[in-house]
Amino acid sequence: MGVPAFFRWLSKKYPSIIVNANEERQRDVNGEKIPIDSSQPNPNFQEFDNLYLDMNGIIHPCTHPEDRPAPRNEDEMFVLIFEYIDRIFSIVRPRRVLYMAIDGVAPRAKMNQQRSRRFRASKEMAEKAMDIENVRERLAAEGLPLPPKKAPEEHFDSNCITPGTPFMARLADALRYFVHQRLTTDPAWAKIQVILSDANVPGEGEHKIMDYVRRQRASPSHDPDTVHCLCGADADLIMLGLATHEANFNIIREEFVPHQQRPCELCGQYGHELKGCQGVDATEKGPDEADPVNKEKNFIFLRIPVLREYLEKELAMPNLPFEYDFERVIDDWVFLCFFVGNDFLPHLPSLEIREGAIDRLIKLYKDMVWKLNGYLTQDGDVNMKGVQQIMVGLGSVEDEIFKRRQQNEERWKEREAAKKARTGEWVGRRPQRPSFTPGADSLLAPTAGARDFSGEQTRAMAKDARVEAMAFAENEKAAKRLKAMMKGVGEKEEEKKAEAPNRKRKAEEPVGKAHREAEKEEADPEPVDEVRLYEDGWKERYYRSKFCIDGDDIEFRREVAWAYVRGLCWVLKYYYQGCVSWDWYFPYHYAPFASDFDTVAQYVPDFDEDTKPFKPLEQLMSVFPAASKQHLPTQWQTLMTSADSGIIDFYPIDFRIDLNGKKFAWQGVALLPFVEEKRLLKTLKKVYPTLTDEESARNSTGPDRLFVGSKHPAFKFLTELYDEGAGEDAIQMEPAFAYGMAGAVKPDSTAVLPGTVFKSPVRSEECPDLQENRGIMVIYKDPSFPDGFIFPARKLEGAKELERTLKPGDWDDRRNGQYQPMIGFTRNTGGRASLDSSGHRAIHHEVGMGGGRGGPGGGQWNQREGAGSDWQGGSGGRGGYGGGYNDRGGYGGGGRGGGYNNRGGGGGGGYQLRHSDGGWAAQQGQQHQGGGRGGYGNNYQAGGGGGYGNRGGYQGGGRGGYGGQNESWRGADNGGGRGGYRGGGGQNGGQQGGQQGGGNQRPAWRY
Repeated sequence: MGVPAFFRWLSKKYPSIIVNANEERQRDVNGEKIPIDSSQPNPNFQEFDNLYLDMNGIIHPCTHPEDRPAPRNEDEMFVLIFEYIDRIFSIVRPRRVLYMAIDGVAPRAKMNQQRSRRFRASKEMAEKAMDIENVRERLAAEGLPLPPKKAPEEHFDSNCITPGTPFMARLADALRYFVHQRLTTDPAWAKIQVILSDANVPGEGEHKIMDYVRRQRASPSHDPDTVHCLCGADADLIMLGLATHEANFNIIREEFVPHQQRPCELCGQYGHELKGCQGVDATEKGPDEADPVNKEKNFIFLRIPVLREYLEKELAMPNLPFEYDFERVIDDWVFLCFFVGNDFLPHLPSLEIREGAIDRLIKLYKDMVWKLNGYLTQDGDVNMKGVQQIMVGLGSVEDEIFKRRQQNEERWKEREAAKKARTGEWVGRRPQRPSFTPGADSLLAPTAGARDFSGEQTRAMAKDARVEAMAFAENEKAAKRLKAMMKGVGEKEEEKKAEAPNRKRKAEEPVGKAHREAEKEEADPEPVDEVRLYEDGWKERYYRSKFCIDGDDIEFRREVAWAYVRGLCWVLKYYYQGCVSWDWYFPYHYAPFASDFDTVAQYVPDFDEDTKPFKPLEQLMSVFPAASKQHLPTQWQTLMTSADSGIIDFYPIDFRIDLNGKKFAWQGVALLPFVEEKRLLKTLKKVYPTLTDEESARNSTGPDRLFVGSKHPAFKFLTELYDEGAGEDAIQMEPAFAYGMAGAVKPDSTAVLPGTVFKSPVRSEECPDLQENRGIMVIYKDPSFPDGFIFPARKLEGAKELERTLKPGDWDDRRNGQYQPMIGFTRNTGGRASLDSSGHRAIHHEVGMGGGRGGPGGGQWNQREGAGSDWQGGSGGRGGYGGGYNDRGGYGGGGRGGGYNNRGGGGGGGYQLRHSDGGWAAQQGQQHQGGGRGGYGNNYQAGGGGGYGNRGGYQGGGRGGYGGQNESWRGADNGGGRGGYRGGGGQNGGQQGGQQGGGNQRPAWRY
C-alpha cells in the first residue's frame, strides 16, 4: 500500500511486534545437499495452520532483482520462484493450507496506480538505456574494454508481470507443475491442501486472500484458533491482518537491509555506479572490485496479536459514557491510517507519517469519540459526522503544520550545507596529509607529507586518507595499472589509461571553496515551489497550480473533498466486505485539504454494485505504455501507436512528473491522462475478432484451483469427481475432509490425473518430468453467502486468548522481581531469552555450533486435539550447546561438552524415519541419533520416550510424541509429559525444569 515509511514507523514505535525468524538451513554433507524436513516441529516454537503467499511480492524480486545479476531466462526465473516458496514453506511449515495468490485484474481505483507505475518504469528504462549508451561511448573513447551488448531478448520488461501477458500464463503453468511435484515428493506437503489463484482470477492477490479468510471464518466449520501467516512486504497487509479480527494472525517478510550494494548496470561488477564504470577487465578482480558476499536475506515475523496489545494500551479511553468496544476501535485505527496513504487515494498534504500524522489523528479521534458518543466505523461503514469533526480539527492546524515543515526543511539544508563545507575545507588541505592513493611516483608505499605529525595525528589522517581514496574513480585506474605492471604489460599504454591520481592539480580543478562551488553546479537544480504552503495564500495557490481553477472556488474544493471521502468509504468497504464497485476511482491527481471537509457529514455513500472487472487484455490496454506493447496481440498493439487510433491520447510518449514538494522523482505525481472506460471498450470491440484461441484464453476469467496429494483425507473424494458419469456440477466439500475448510469443488478439464506423467513446462535439471503424478487438481469456489450479507468485524466466539507479550500494567503491584520479556512466540524457549533469534542465527549458522538445546517443554507445540502436525512431546535431553557439526557431533546429541567437533551431539541415525523406535533413528553413521521409543513413527503413536534424541539434542526425553494413532490425529489430551528442560550437559549445564504441557482441545477431524 502507498504508505511510505509506515512499516519503519510502526516497528520503531511498537518494537515487540517484530520477531526474528529462526530458519533451519539446508546442510551440505560430502557435497550432497540434505533436504530440510519441514514435517518436523517448527523451529520458531509456533505451529502454523495456514500460509498465504502474496505471490507478486515473490515474482518481482525473483525476475528482476536489484541486489544481484538478473536471471538469464524465464526458466531460471521460475526456478528462483520455486526456491523462494520452498524457503518460506520451510520457515512457516503450514499444517493445513497453503494459499498462493497472484494479482489478477484490479479494480479501476487500483488500475490508475498501476498505470502510473508502469509508465514510470518504461520511462526510467528508456532513460537508463540512454545513460548506459552514453557511458559506453565514453569508455570507447578512452580505449577501455567494453562488455558485449545484451541481445534484445535478454532485456526483461517487468511490466509483463501483469494479468493477460504470455509470461503470466506460462508462470501459472509452471506453478501448477511445482505444486504437483511437491505433493508427490515432499512429506511436508503430503497432508496439506494447496489453493492457487492465478492471474486470470480477478482481484489483487492480498484481497483474494482476505476474501478467502472472511468467507471461511463466516462458515460454521471454521476453527477460531486457526494460526495464520501471510507472506508479503506491503504495508496494507498489516491493516488487512488487523481487519480479520483473527486471534492469531502473523505476517512474514524479508528483513530490510539498508545500503545494499548493487551491480553496475553496464559491467555487472560491484563497488561502483554506472557513472563511475571503467569497463570490464579480463584480469583477476582485486579486493575492491570483488562481488559482495552473496548472503540470503533473513526473514522476520510481524505479530498482529502483539500489535493489538500495543493498540489496546494506546487507544484506551476510560470512563466513556458508553461501553468500550476494542474491536470497533481497531477498525477505526485502520480507517485513520488510510488518511496518510493508500493505493487508491493521494494522501492529504498536511499528513506525513514522519511528522507524527497518525499520533495527531489518534488525539483528534479520541476527542471525536467523546463528543459524538460513538465510533468512526462499523463493519466497513463510515460515520460521516465523525470524519467531518476529525478533519475540521486537523484543518484548524494545517497552517501551523506547513510552517513547521518548512522550518524543519530549512534546518536540514543548513546542516547539509555545513557538512559539505567541512568536507570541502578538508579537501583543500589534502596535500598536508600522507597520501595512500597509488600514484605516479610510488605505487607501493605512502608518500610522506611536508611536515612531521604525531603518531596519533598520523593514524587519524591515514584513516581519513584511506576512506577518501576509496571515493575516487581514479583509484580503480591505478589498481588496473598496478596489475598490468605486475603482469609485465607495457607501461606506456597503461599510463595513458591510468594517470596517477596524486598528480599536480590543474588550475581548473576545484579546491576548497571552489570545490564546493563546483558541487553546487553539478547538483540537480531544486524545483521551483509554486505553491509555498508555508506562506499566506497557500490554499488558493495550491488549487490554482494543481487543479487549474480559481483558488476562491469554494464549491469546487468541497466537490474534491466529497470525491475523496467517497473514496475513503470505498477503501474501507474493500478491506472489510470486498470490492463494492469495480469501476469507481478517484478522478483527481491531488488530494484536498483537511479544512475542505467542512460539509462531508451530509454525504451518503452510494456505489453502483452492478459492476464487473475488466478482462485481462482490457486491463493491459489501460495500464501499459506503448513501450510494452509486445505483450499484447498484434492488432491491439497498433491502437497504441497509430495516429488513426481513437485512443492514441491514452499513451503519451512523454509526460510530466510533479515532485509536489518531494525530493525524488519516484515520490512525485505522474500527470497521465485518465483512461475513459467507454471509449476504450468501444475501440477494442473492433479488434476482438482478431484474437487467436490462445489469446482468448489469456483474456478469460478463470477459477481458483485446489490441489491435494494422495495421502490427504480428501484425495479419494476429489479423485472420484473425474469418474465417468460423475457430472460437471460443483459439489460442496465435506469440511471434515479439509480441516474445517468449506467450499465447493468440481472437475477441471485441464487436470493431470494421478498415476499419469506430468510433463514439466520448465526446462531445468531441477524440474524433471513427474513420471507418476500423485496429486489431484480441481476447481475450487469459496463459500457463497446471500446478497447483502455483512461479514462481521468481530473476534470469533471460542477464540482463545494468546499469551500476552507486553508487561501488564499492574505487574509491579502484584509481582516481585523483574519482568521477563517474551522473545519470540512463547516464553518457553529453553532459556533462550539471553539472545534474540538473530543472535542464535549468527551462532548456529556463522560460527557453526551444533548440539542440542534442550528443546521446548511439554505442551510446547500447541497441544491441540487433532490439529495436523501439532506436537505434544515433552523435551529434555542433555544437549546444550555441546555437540557440533563435525566428528561425532550432530544436530542434537548427547555430548556434555562438545565444542565444535569432539564427542558432542549424537552420532548414528539419519533422516530416515524409524517406525516406532525413535525419532530420527535408523542406525546409520554421519547423521542424527534418534531417541528411544516413540517419536515420529508410522502410526504416530503418542508416548514413548522419544523426540529427536534420547538424552540430548533438540528434544529428547519426555513422554509426548507426535500425537494421534492410525492417522486420525487424535493426539493425547494433555500432551506434554515429564520431560521439561532437564538438559544436564551443554556449556552451562541444563536447568532442572519441567513443563507439564496442557492440551488445548480442538476439533478432531476424523476421516
